[in-house]
Amino acid sequence: MNHTILMSILILSPLIGFMINGFRYKKHSYLVAGSIATAAVFISFISSVLLVVDLVGMPAESRRIVVSFFEWVGVANLKIDASFVVDQISAIMVLVITGVGSLIHLFSTSYMHHDKGVAKYFAYLNLFIFNMLLLVLGSNLLVMFVGWEGVGLCSYLLIGFWFKDEEKAAAGMKAFITNRVGDAAFLLGMFILFLTFGTLDFSELNALAPTTAEATWLGAVTLGTLFLFIGATGKSAQIPLYVWLPDAMAGPTPVSALIHAATMVTAGVYMIVRLNPLFMVAPNTMMVIAIIGAATAVLAATIGMTQWDIKKVLAYSTVSQLGYMFLACGVGAFGAAMFHLMTHAFFKALMFLGSGSVIHAMHEEQDIRKMGALKKYMPITHFTFVLGWLAIIGMPPFAGFFSKDEILWFAFSSPFGHVGLWVAGVIGATLTAFYMTRLMALTFWGKSRVPKDTHPHESDAMMTIPLIVLGVLSVIGGWIGIPHVIGHVLGDIPNVWEHWLEPLITKLPAAAEGHAVDHTTLEWSLMAVSVGLAAISAAVAYQMYVRKPGASEKVAEALGPVYKAVYNKYFVDEAYFGGIINPLIRASRGLWYYIDVNFIDKCTYWAGDLVKGGGSLIRSLQTGNMQQYAMYIGLGLVFVLSILLMR
Repeated sequence: MNHTILMSILILSPLIGFMINGFRYKKHSYLVAGSIATAAVFISFISSVLLVVDLVGMPAESRRIVVSFFEWVGVANLKIDASFVVDQISAIMVLVITGVGSLIHLFSTSYMHHDKGVAKYFAYLNLFIFNMLLLVLGSNLLVMFVGWEGVGLCSYLLIGFWFKDEEKAAAGMKAFITNRVGDAAFLLGMFILFLTFGTLDFSELNALAPTTAEATWLGAVTLGTLFLFIGATGKSAQIPLYVWLPDAMAGPTPVSALIHAATMVTAGVYMIVRLNPLFMVAPNTMMVIAIIGAATAVLAATIGMTQWDIKKVLAYSTVSQLGYMFLACGVGAFGAAMFHLMTHAFFKALMFLGSGSVIHAMHEEQDIRKMGALKKYMPITHFTFVLGWLAIIGMPPFAGFFSKDEILWFAFSSPFGHVGLWVAGVIGATLTAFYMTRLMALTFWGKSRVPKDTHPHESDAMMTIPLIVLGVLSVIGGWIGIPHVIGHVLGDIPNVWEHWLEPLITKLPAAAEGHAVDHTTLEWSLMAVSVGLAAISAAVAYQMYVRKPGASEKVAEALGPVYKAVYNKYFVDEAYFGGIINPLIRASRGLWYYIDVNFIDKCTYWAGDLVKGGGSLIRSLQTGNMQQYAMYIGLGLVFVLSILLMR
């Protein structure tokens, strides 16, 4: 089929679904609304598969399908086309977005059946998919930015979907405002790159990237990429702009699976990978990205260890896993970052939907302290959740193992890496194994703490089928990126993922790529350390929360103020309110009172009174008396003659 037609169907199908459900937003039929929305995204998935099949059939060095619909902006030297591209990088994204998105839509059809605003909900979901496709398919930064802002709007609408609850409405506003901070920096980065290179097109920017690295912090490329990264910290929830994502759990659970596992939060990682030649010549930016990524991975993992809300645990896990992706980008392992992006989409979407199944079965209860022993009531949800758990803690041969250990290896061996980054990554992996095992234990294992009036049950097929599909992907999703040291042992299995992305990824120096024969023992050793520590950590968590349930309380009591600080998320939100938000509010009130009310308002009132008084004076002269008018004329004539005589 013609590429223009396929691209049009891919992009516009969710938009049409949005319009149909948008016009019928007051309707309550969840089956009709869900079927329309799911079909719209599934049609996009089929279109993306057909485009990717054509892409695979092209020569490796020229795999690129570009469709330009019209010239969008043509001002002086700024020429922007409404054009879209499918290549090795965007192909991965559209398959994940539409494939996982279809499963989430199907799950939502049953999950949201009780909600009166179900048609509006599915309209928002489709609009989100449409904007995410704009973001990843746009051939230039400006088209990407339209999608970037679009998903920000949709996240606000979906997170605050139940806006009659003030707390949920506030969560939506928090996400929206926090992202605006990052988006302002993103715009500055775009301006700097355009002033430097005269284009915003991705392929042209990458082709014009300098051949020598910038050593200064004030170089154009360094500043441009730094501002773009700040934008990414907002969209992808990294320090210091990560605070919105945990509160984003206020929306319906499938929203968390879509926005915070498979799509929006990966936008920052995708943007950096798309512009990897530019970032590679800005080593200072790369260093910042690596440090922020590693710090976020550890910080969020520690907070996840103390949360009791099943969705909040998964939320901090998402922040931590995104930190791994940025760590990979910071050490130049862009292929590994994309690899973890894909595997994370599988197992994290699975776990969010699994949590939705649990919440549904528990009649909207989200506190894991009120759960336990749910595996006997929910065998399918439990089994698929186990697959996601083994994937996220990095147990071989599950998907998360291959992508996580690839990142850790590059963090150690890359010329942009450092042993400290590797240590931080291993600590994050160890903590992840602990808090995810804790989540499993308190939710599905051990003794039941379910209230007597709650009767948990397995979810219906519309909810369990997506869980099963994602469970399978969480098992086999990593096999296309088997590291060379493992592939060699298994009979020289090629790393398909690496070969697929190779033409678009800037290569690290050969001596530090990490796959040379003389590094084999070291790589196996580091892999054994990370997997071994994760296994031990999981065993400790199982012992604390299943075998000896009271042990965790004793540990928390022994840690005292440390536990309190972690439980309260290091008081970061309080610090933001105390140091930034409240002072701004007070300053704004002062400006309002002294500038707006007492100066601007009084000036406008004075000007109005002056005009009104002058009008009244002139009006008093308009009497209609001809004799009086003759007198005015006479007086005026006398005045003019007097002036002339005085000269």
